[in-house]
Amino acid sequence: MKPANEPDLMRLYLRHCVVGFVLSAVFVGLILWYDIARIGSLVAGSDVGWLAVFLLWFFNGTVFGSVQFAVNIILNAENENDDRGGGRPIPVRVGAGRSNHRKNPGRTT
Repeated sequence: MKPANEPDLMRLYLRHCVVGFVLSAVFVGLILWYDIARIGSLVAGSDVGWLAVFLLWFFNGTVFGSVQFAVNIILNAENENDDRGGGRPIPVRVGAGRSNHRKNPGRTT
């Protein structure tokens, strides 16, 4: 990778991290709103529920941002070997002979 591309790559990474954390906030909000697995009730009834919400948001944001960045990198990758091989297929003759060994040595039929 060229050093001149580093600021562009960093900008791309940060943009996808921000989008990942926004998606995480929406995801955690929906989990709490619909009380999936009674997480909303647990958070509301606990004195350290804010810590659970923060950790859920942070770790989901990390995962969402990383996956989004990785998918973008993979989809935008340039194929260095763009030669598809092309050409004309060459026929090859393969002899089909009978083998001397048994297929299922444990079977006596």
